[in-house]
This record gives sequence, structure tokens and C-alpha cells, in this order.
Amino acid sequence: MPDAPELLVVGSVALDTRDGPFGKVTEELGGSAVYFALAASLLIPVRVSAPVGRDGVERVTRAFEGRPIDTSLLEVSDAPTYRWRAHQEHGHTVDLGSADRIYDEWVPKVPAGFSGWAFVGSMRPDRQAQAMKLLHSARLLAADAMLSYVKQQTPDARDVLRRAAWFFCNEEEFTALGGQDPEQFRRQWWLDGLVLKSGTRGVKAHTADGALYVPALTAHPAFDTTGAGDAVAGGMLARWLSTGSQRSGLQDALVCGVACASLTIESIGIRGIASATPRLVEERMEEVREWMRRES
Repeated sequence: MPDAPELLVVGSVALDTRDGPFGKVTEELGGSAVYFALAASLLIPVRVSAPVGRDGVERVTRAFEGRPIDTSLLEVSDAPTYRWRAHQEHGHTVDLGSADRIYDEWVPKVPAGFSGWAFVGSMRPDRQAQAMKLLHSARLLAADAMLSYVKQQTPDARDVLRRAAWFFCNEEEFTALGGQDPEQFRRQWWLDGLVLKSGTRGVKAHTADGALYVPALTAHPAFDTTGAGDAVAGGMLARWLSTGSQRSGLQDALVCGVACASLTIESIGIRGIASATPRLVEERMEEVREWMRRES
């Protein structure tokens, strides 16, 4: 059997200042590339391409220590690490703005002729689109959205959507991009797959074969929902890739994504997913399957 394709994430490294039911955290390590890589690396090796300031590089290195995460494309910049501010209530995150000067200086880098699977996580959409142009030979190219950027830079956000084969977004981002009916939206943008993340209502993937739904696992506390969407994508894509990437394995992959999100949100920041183990993911997946059996 040939080796499975490589998995690459291009995205953000962030220092987050947020408040919510968990209290307040200042300069907490986060970012789409970080959450995705921590989730995916519980299943398979992953490569990371992202910008990080000198003020954040040691923290990323510590977070990835001991994981099969290749950071050779992590670019250290003199510009400050991307900052994000947010308020969280009732499982809903209100984006209070960001400081993203690092994207003025960073140019995305990907392996030449990359033919594996790539996920372009939420970050400034002009940089997302730039990365996706470089990833034209990827076997699977997925991307995510971020509501504030969709509203501020709609043409660039739609350029990202146009280049993606798989697209991940929550309901607010879907609506901001003009979405009403998911299947119509998927066909309109020529997507192989649309993954709609609905928080406590679970995740639904829309493909030409129909829709697949996996409920959220509500038996565990949702302490801090930041990073849940990136964990869904990381767990789902890594699982699907590692099990042969057949259509028949898509629901199992979604179950893994929901399990990784559950592990992420039960602690503040990256703590939950950073301390998770492959065995813990398998146990959480079994909980999701049992929950699905009960719901049906």
C-alpha cells in the first residue's frame, strides 16, 4: 500500500486576550495553525507553515514538543505575533479585533509541488488566497473562514472560497458569505465538501452524496470554545487521510473531529488538546458514537 499523502496546515499563530465564563486570559497561545496541528498530530504527522514573532516562537516550540509536527516552514518575524481579542458568552465568541501587522511582512511558503492534503486555516484572507495559489497541486485543498475578516475583506474571503475544494465555516460565516441553503451553496462554489460547524448542535458535512451529521458531545463541559473549529478540521482531515480517504470513512472522520473539539473546549486555550493522547481521542470517539446511537 502506498504511503498516505502528507498533511500540511498554513495558518496563524496567535497570542489571544479573551474573557468569558473561564475568567480572563492574556496573551494565551492560540491560532488556527496551532489548534489544527495539535489535533491532527494525535493521529498522523503534520507540517506547519505560519508566521510567528520572536515574542511567541518559544511558546509554539514548547507546545509542539514531543509531537510529530514539522516546523521547518514556521517563519520567525521581527513583527509582533498576531494578536486577537475576544469575548465569550453562552458558547458564542464575539471577535473584538486583532493586530495583524505580521501579515504585511510574511509571505506564505509551501513545499514545492506539494501534492498532499492542505488546510489553510483562518487568517487574513489575502494571505490565505496567496497560500492557496501555491497549493494548486494539492490532492485535497481545504480552507476555513473567520467572521471579522469575511465582513471586512469580503472579496478576498470569496477568493479563498473559490479556490477551496473543502470549506469549513460556522453558521454566521456561512450567512456572511451569502449562504442560505447549504447544498445550493456547495454547488454554487463548486465545493467537494462543505462542513458547517454549529457549536452545541454539532457538525454537518455536505457532499454530492448527501449530508452527514455528527452531534456535539455535550456530556463534557464547554469551558472555552476557542479553537474548536480548527480541532474539528485537524481531527477530521487527519483521521480521513489515515484511514484511506474513502467516502465511506467520512462519517468516522467527522466523529474524530468532534472528539478533538470536545477535548479542546474542556480546558482553557490549547491545554486540553495539547495534553490529549491518541488513546484519549479513541475513547472520546467511542463516546461520540454512543451518543449518536442514543440520538438515533
